[in-house]
Amino acid sequence: MSIRQDNIGNLRGRYEGAAGADSTLILGSHLDSVRDAGKYDGPLGVIVALAAVQRLHDSGSRLPFAVEVVGFADEEGLRYGTTYLGSRALAGVFDVADLERADANGVTMAGAIREFGGNPQRIGDDRWSGGELLGYCEVHIEQGPVLEARGLPVGVVSAITGQSRYHLTFTGEAAHAGTTPMAHRKDALVAASVLVQAVEAYAAGQEGLVATVGQLTVQPGAANVRHPDDAQRRIAAEHLLDVAAQIGKHRGIAVSTRPVGDNGAVACSTRLTTTLEQAIEDLGNTSIKLASGAGHDAAVMAGLTDVAMLFVRCKGGISHNPAESVSEDDVAVAIDVLSKFLELLAAAN
Repeated sequence: MSIRQDNIGNLRGRYEGAAGADSTLILGSHLDSVRDAGKYDGPLGVIVALAAVQRLHDSGSRLPFAVEVVGFADEEGLRYGTTYLGSRALAGVFDVADLERADANGVTMAGAIREFGGNPQRIGDDRWSGGELLGYCEVHIEQGPVLEARGLPVGVVSAITGQSRYHLTFTGEAAHAGTTPMAHRKDALVAASVLVQAVEAYAAGQEGLVATVGQLTVQPGAANVRHPDDAQRRIAAEHLLDVAAQIGKHRGIAVSTRPVGDNGAVACSTRLTTTLEQAIEDLGNTSIKLASGAGHDAAVMAGLTDVAMLFVRCKGGISHNPAESVSEDDVAVAIDVLSKFLELLAAAN
């Protein structure tokens, strides 16, 4: 494969197609993780893609299209609170205003990009410019319990849920702990904790909705609302923001809200998911479809080309945790399915 690192930090390897091939299929996932995480969320998809290309190379096979494997940079958005940086750059929707964001140590994103050798002024050059795309396919651990409960090693993703993220700031008033009566206290932490409970209670009563508070500090916290139906997600987000405002009003505490991200729900390509299903069944496995409750680079890539995803069973549905685990047998099935998927696409093209 010909290898390069682009300006945002994506690692990109290209395996050329047969003579006359003029289109490309992109495979991949992300290389970054979250704090105290496991080792399969993201990197597994990159490794499975490489293993599929390795099989092509070992057999001397060239497909009627090129295969490009991408290890995306910064899908999780941990350092700067901005998700999908690598895939946004490749899809041509990177927001240059994000370059001025600073991390906890005051290092701007532009500065961090320069540190590893990238050029923040040339991120526009990272946009896909390699001609016709057949699509993008991402292998990823399920991050949920469905496949394990069904006794299945892999499953085909039907859609990726939409999500809204917000930073909320509760601004209270410091006062002496012993001499200020309770009725006169303006404790921002207490107000924030009331919202945490309200978020959990509201989401528990709405089918398909997931709403969490992922960070609570003396600085702005992060609220995250997800739902496969964009209209329902936005209604939920507006409701919870109104709850926050009412909590602040009741307690005499100022509340400010800053949207951090709004990603719409994405339906996976019928053409590509049907091919994935056929690959699974041709190998003697049962195929099922399931929606992804988590966000993925595929959601951004859908703005550039057709997308598909293959989930791999993970133990206990645990993810973003050191206990994250997959079996070698299930990974072997995923490699077989992806290889068969390439074979079927080649036959159709």
